[in-house]
Amino acid sequence: MALFQCEIHSAALEKSCALNAIVPQYWEGIVPGPRREYRVLYLLHGLSDDHSMWIRRTSVERYVADYNVVVIMPNIDRSFYTDMKHGLKYWTFIADELPRIVSQLFPVSTRREDTFVAGFSMGGYGTLKLALNRPEQFAAAGAMSSVTDIAAKFDDPRYKTWQFDDIFGSPEQLAADGNDLFDSLKKAASAPVKPRIIQICGTEDYLWQDNMKMRDAFQAANWPEYRFESHPGCHSWEFWDTYIKTILTFFFGK
Repeated sequence: MALFQCEIHSAALEKSCALNAIVPQYWEGIVPGPRREYRVLYLLHGLSDDHSMWIRRTSVERYVADYNVVVIMPNIDRSFYTDMKHGLKYWTFIADELPRIVSQLFPVSTRREDTFVAGFSMGGYGTLKLALNRPEQFAAAGAMSSVTDIAAKFDDPRYKTWQFDDIFGSPEQLAADGNDLFDSLKKAASAPVKPRIIQICGTEDYLWQDNMKMRDAFQAANWPEYRFESHPGCHSWEFWDTYIKTILTFFFGK
């Protein structure tokens, strides 16, 4: 595998931004023929992290080595993968612009059946938001330890540093902007295609109740290919390093 550390220009963000990419590496002559189009996995980071953390804290490069997949790890800052009310257009970047840039730079397929997304915490929110608001773009999604109930956290003093006012505006604006996962789930339930979804959370995670509420909503919607797993563990890299392997198996088989 090859690791690329990239600086790209984003028109949506109007600035340079960073991403890391893991790409299968084959020497010339060993695998002859035209340029391959690999499956692509967008791997999303959490609130306190950046594009480097999956490489620094997990063995994901080793885990994906046998799957013939390009892994894209973008930097989304603390945006909650949202076109911020007072900030930059990170939803436009992640949902629309980044796939175009990735297809230009790396040997990836643009087909829905070859496109996957996964993440944890804030990145779990971004994963579910992409899967539910753009079901036509993704074959499957894997969310770990996810923030799911944004509205419930607006007035909770424990989450003031998350700056929801700047990101989302107000609770009343969430659904209209596609930022309320429960509303997005209701709308996606009638979509002609639906991604396979796996949701995983540790039983000691402080976001456990968020994830149970999301699980109940998926089950009530009779989502056709949905799996929920709970395991002992908290909001930690040890947990995510372990269960990203479960997500990869869910996506690609053994």
